Amino acid sequence: MSENHFEYLWNKVKERVKPLVNSIAYSTFIDVLVPTDVVDRKLVLKADTEIAAATITKNHLSALREAVIAADIGLTDVAIIVDGSEEFTLDNLPDSFEDSAVVLDKRYTFDSFVVGSSNQFVYAAAKSVAENPGTEFNPLYIYGGTGLGKTHLMQAIANAIREKKPSLKVLYTTSEKFLNEFVDSLARKGEGREYRFRNRYRNVDVLLIDDIQFWAGKYGVQEAFFHTFNELSSQHKQIVISSDCPAKELTTLEERLRTRFEGGLIADIQPPDLETKIAILKRKALEKKYLVPDDVLAFLAKNSDNNVRTLEGRLNTVIFASKLHEEPITLQLAATALQEAINVDENAVVTPDAIIRATCTHFSVSRQELLGKNKRAELVRARQICTYLICEMLALPLVSVGKEMGGRDHATVIYSRDKIAKLIKISDTTAKDVNDIRSAVLKQ
Repeated sequence: MSENHFEYLWNKVKERVKPLVNSIAYSTFIDVLVPTDVVDRKLVLKADTEIAAATITKNHLSALREAVIAADIGLTDVAIIVDGSEEFTLDNLPDSFEDSAVVLDKRYTFDSFVVGSSNQFVYAAAKSVAENPGTEFNPLYIYGGTGLGKTHLMQAIANAIREKKPSLKVLYTTSEKFLNEFVDSLARKGEGREYRFRNRYRNVDVLLIDDIQFWAGKYGVQEAFFHTFNELSSQHKQIVISSDCPAKELTTLEERLRTRFEGGLIADIQPPDLETKIAILKRKALEKKYLVPDDVLAFLAKNSDNNVRTLEGRLNTVIFASKLHEEPITLQLAATALQEAINVDENAVVTPDAIIRATCTHFSVSRQELLGKNKRAELVRARQICTYLICEMLALPLVSVGKEMGGRDHATVIYSRDKIAKLIKISDTTAKDVNDIRSAVLKQ
């Protein structure tokens, strides 16, 4: 069967399922599912994340099954999957799915955060909030590109308050988890979920929510957070929010929310300069108990993007090569391990267009094909790798990345970025493609 036929079947099912679920659940979870196959008279539907798949399975699977039968398309059931996963069923949901808390990473502290000219202001603001929550900067709105340290600072605030002010109730969560719990509360009102949701988020002293750009266009959850915000603010409880762009650029966020965000302190994290990159690498090396020569640190910092996670990944590659070959870490070893020439032009300008051109050349596709809507597997893969590289090599807001990639929304950008990040760890082919394109960009 063709992809068009799967779409045809899915559209028939969606017509039937729409009246069976509330509008928020439909737009958030059902409408964005992608039909990929038909197996044993089951329509296979792919969700973006495991959390979404688990939510659909737990709350909306019966409605989907009813809709499939009512659509009279010759099918009897649906299968919910995520890339690389088995079918989600009520018997194999993740143990941590229901009422699970986001676990703080104890490594994320203020002491382990490398401070430079690009992040001095936001670091000082975060420390001030941790020392005196609910007094000066409320809310604190932190924004910056991918991999610059937003989550590190958010969790550093939470860890510091829990350690120094244990009597305060601190809740750190992600915007996706907040959204999923909100939709779950609507779907299961009769079980007291609505009260439990409200109680969970309004009876805290400090609330930290990461990556609120995920709520773009989702007005139901924005309404829920608006009331949560007002309740906490009226009691002088601390609120900390992070996003990949300034509040004023979140055009699909309600004006009244943006106004409240702008009423506190807005602090941005800029891309690190060369000295800060070297300091980050040196800190990471010491944490791993490795002494890395200064010339290698400078090489890793100069020929890299602005993403701290990418910096650490490059360092890990060099350390692994040193262990594997039982050789000391040298500039030549680093260059060989990263498949990059030492004489890469350190003045090379990395732009989204440069990454797009390099990707097109590597995969022998046209710019129109790469940025278009064609869903051929080879084009989708090239598109996802290109999206990943723009995210990793440039500290751009996800909204801007989406625009560069042909007008795709931020959810698609996040999915592509995270998928390739996972594949790099398990697929030598993907890792080589990414490294080859990155090297080509740095040599342009």
